[in-house]
Amino acid sequence: MLGSTYGTLTTDSRRARVIACGEQPGPAVHGRAGTEELDVSGLPLHSDVPDLDRFFRPESVAVVGASDAEGRPNTGITRQLMGWAERVGARLYPVHPTRESVFGLPCSSSVAELPEQVDLAVLLVADPLPVIEQLADTKVKFAVAFASGFAETGDEGAAAQARLSAAVQRSGLRLLGPNTNLNAFEHFREDLEGPAIALITQSGHQGRPVFALQELGIRLSHWAPTGNEADLETADFISYFAQRPEVGAIACYVEGLKDGRSFLLAADRAAREGVPVVAVKVGRTETGARTAASHTGKLTGADTVVDAAMRQFGVIRVDGLDELQDTATLLARAKPPQADGVVVYSISGGTGAHFSDLATEAGLQLPTLPPEKQDELHQWIPDYLSVANPVDNGGHPVGDWRGRKIIDAILADPSVGVLICPITGPFPPMSDKLAQDLVDAAEQTDKLVCVVWGSPVGTEDAYRKTLLGSSRVATFRTFANCITAVRAHLDHHRFTASYVSPFDEAPRTPSPSFRKAQALMRPGHQLSEHAAKQLLRAYGIRVPREQLVTSAAAAVRAASLVGYPVVMKASAPQLAHKSELGLVKVELTSASQVRDAYRELTDIARYEGIELDGVLVCQMVERGVEMVVGVTRDDLFGPTVTVGLGGVLVEVLRDTAVAVPPFGESQARAVLDQLRGRPLLDGVRGAPPVDIDALVEVILRVQRMALELGDDLAELDINPLMVLPRGQGAVALDALAVCR
Repeated sequence: MLGSTYGTLTTDSRRARVIACGEQPGPAVHGRAGTEELDVSGLPLHSDVPDLDRFFRPESVAVVGASDAEGRPNTGITRQLMGWAERVGARLYPVHPTRESVFGLPCSSSVAELPEQVDLAVLLVADPLPVIEQLADTKVKFAVAFASGFAETGDEGAAAQARLSAAVQRSGLRLLGPNTNLNAFEHFREDLEGPAIALITQSGHQGRPVFALQELGIRLSHWAPTGNEADLETADFISYFAQRPEVGAIACYVEGLKDGRSFLLAADRAAREGVPVVAVKVGRTETGARTAASHTGKLTGADTVVDAAMRQFGVIRVDGLDELQDTATLLARAKPPQADGVVVYSISGGTGAHFSDLATEAGLQLPTLPPEKQDELHQWIPDYLSVANPVDNGGHPVGDWRGRKIIDAILADPSVGVLICPITGPFPPMSDKLAQDLVDAAEQTDKLVCVVWGSPVGTEDAYRKTLLGSSRVATFRTFANCITAVRAHLDHHRFTASYVSPFDEAPRTPSPSFRKAQALMRPGHQLSEHAAKQLLRAYGIRVPREQLVTSAAAAVRAASLVGYPVVMKASAPQLAHKSELGLVKVELTSASQVRDAYRELTDIARYEGIELDGVLVCQMVERGVEMVVGVTRDDLFGPTVTVGLGGVLVEVLRDTAVAVPPFGESQARAVLDQLRGRPLLDGVRGAPPVDIDALVEVILRVQRMALELGDDLAELDINPLMVLPRGQGAVALDALAVCR
């Protein structure tokens, strides 16, 4: 078993490491984190949660550039802000250099002339930079910049945004924007109860469907339109909302992430608090990524890496705004599940079969109800109808007293945690009775009751009044959204129940392996296979017995020491894909074969113009399952670890999964479970199961190497990593390492 979730290595901050190398350490700044404990790569392990109370509920607001002139855009904005300030009980002060009053309120000529220190300054000016510099002297806590023309417009705009961001850092205030809007100051309904959805969007218009949920009785508490995120970012709001007692779920529309580590820390905080985060993340395709970049001027990040990061930290990723609405609503309002079993209950055998197919394909568990439960249901349902799951009542029982009996009996089964009733169309009065029975039953149970109201009209009383009038029934309009939301609900509670933060155990200090590895690095070069394997050996990753030789005679002596049969390979920096050039010879069993192989390898290398540092004589390793474990760098998240089926299949099947450090043993095992070829590790067609513990150990040691070497290691590729039968370990047969 592993010594720890990061391998059996001891664990210094990168700050100590750079001092040892003769460099001057700089502050690790990520967002507005304070003095942070750092991991071994120099990144923060904790982040401060910004106190945004006075942003969302200020006591005083200054509107810079306020206007009451007819036809001016600022006039409408000023009027809306005045209404919002009145609702939240804030004093509002207009600021304009040439006006004495705005809408009857006395007007200050500049922020320096404000009658008090305000909590929030709203900047209705084309260039917010000079105002930010003025606000620094007034100790304003927050500012909002609506102006566009920054990083979303290209290099020149990005430079202007960098100047703005630097001014904000110097000022001590926190800035929302630029390129944002008035969504934070919308009219939120105060008459709705229950857990609320907090909304974060980088595009204001994309949040409209979620905001409109209030008209269906769903409570919204906040809306943060982050815009270009020159300062305050999505991660700040996730961290803040995760600690608000009224927030039941956080819904996000994300075009680009500002900082990978900040996002991970925010998602980690939400996971610790048990608050679900549901996100639409743009950039799955090249076109989407390009459009998002032009909109917000941010890196969208390699989508597979973003997807992996979200999965590791429990962020529920959905594709459509309709899925965002439905999934966030269910997660905000539903109580923790008492069981994972889902029962489909319908008045039609066809409807039940259709829904059950889709639910099972999506990974929901539809347990067969026990015989005694089926006998109980057949008291009210004809014997010729199936009640094993799905439960088909045939229609008529829903119109009388039997309908409620059936629902209660299903919910009473201990294997059932979710009851889903798909109603493809209204059939009054029976559908009205069915809807009411479902609502009444939901009020009497802690189990989740879901209804899919399939009518395209949506004006029926059973839907508008009965179902939507209940906070205990989760009502959907489509099969797909119901299944997506229920799966997310079960997955979220399963995830948080066993969640252990990887930041708690992330290494703080370099291991003894670090100095050995550092001596092997050759900046700007690809290491030879021999040097790359020495790098692996430094981190305790097993490699075959081998010797590097420079003559045929030495090759023969090495073969006798390594033990026949042997493998011989050409070794040189910058040499990849040796097999394609004929620079690998396998299963050599005699001295004469070794001598001949040495001459052939050196002849090929000479012909190809490859300057060898020698020939490797390697131990032959018995067959197992060939895997690949590698390290690449992502622009947002830094080093990432890739795992997949290896050997020649890696480029054909492309069956790989990604893990984003830091991660522990459980996450490493979860990454293996994402592979389509995962059953190979358990043994197929008579092959024995392989040593999964050893494979996980290699993954964790590679992660440790990536964290400690940091930017110095541009790329690492162990392929193949031969995973041997259970108890026999794993051996890195070949390796490639590229230094930055």
